[in-house]
Amino acid sequence: MTNSRNDPERPLLEHLLALRDMFLFGGVAWLVCAVLAGVGSPWVLALLKAPAAGCEEMLQGLDLTSGISAIIAISLWGGTALAFPFLAFAVLRFVFPALTAREKTVLLAVLVSGTVLFLAGTVLAYRETLPLVVGVFRQINDWVGLPVNTIRIEGYIAIALKTIIAFGLVFQLPLVIFVLGLFGVVTSAALKTYRRHAIVASFAIAMFLTPPDPMSQIVMAVPLCLLYELSVWAVYLKEKASR
Repeated sequence: MTNSRNDPERPLLEHLLALRDMFLFGGVAWLVCAVLAGVGSPWVLALLKAPAAGCEEMLQGLDLTSGISAIIAISLWGGTALAFPFLAFAVLRFVFPALTAREKTVLLAVLVSGTVLFLAGTVLAYRETLPLVVGVFRQINDWVGLPVNTIRIEGYIAIALKTIIAFGLVFQLPLVIFVLGLFGVVTSAALKTYRRHAIVASFAIAMFLTPPDPMSQIVMAVPLCLLYELSVWAVYLKEKASR
C-alpha cells in the first residue's frame, strides 16, 4: 500500500542501497566527464587562452611536466563543470521516491533552471570577467614597473577555471532561495528585510571567489544582487498566487 507520496514503505537497507547507487552514479559520471575533459585538453586550453587577448605569446610552460599539469587541472575542473547536471540528477533521483508528483515537477524544473543558470554564470565569467582580470593584472604590473614577459600556463589555467566554475556555482544561490521560498522555508518579507545583508554577502562571496581585483568582484557581485532581487519577486508572486 502506497502512502500520500506514492512511495511504498521500504526497509532501511533499500534506502542505503539507493544512497550507494547515487554516489556510484555521481562518481562514474564525474569520472567520465573528467576523462572527456582531459582528452579534449588541447581544445579546452585553446579556448581558455582566448580571453587573454594580447597575452597568448606570454603563456608558456616552464617545466617539463607543464603539459601533464595542464591536463590534470583541465580534467579535474572541467570534469566537475561537465558533470554538474549529472550530479544534480543523481541527488534528485535519490530523493524522488519520497516526493509527491508536484514536488517532482518542481525539482525537475529546478534541475533545468540550475543548469541554465550554471551555463549563464560560466559564459559571463568567460566573456567578461577573464578579459577584465587579465587586463587589470597587466595594468597593475605596468604601474608597479614589473613588466611580465612570461606567464606560467599552470597558474593561468587555475585562475581561469576556478573563476569560470565559481561563477557557475554562485549563480545557483538565487535558485536555492527560490526553492526555499517555494516550500515555505523563507518568505518574501524576510528576503526584503535582509536585502542589505544579501548585498554585503554578495560582495563578500565575490571577494573570496574571484581573483584579487575590484573589477572581477563587481562583475560577480552585481549579477548576484540582481538575481537575489529576482528571487524576492519570484517568491512574492508565488505567495500571491497561493493566496
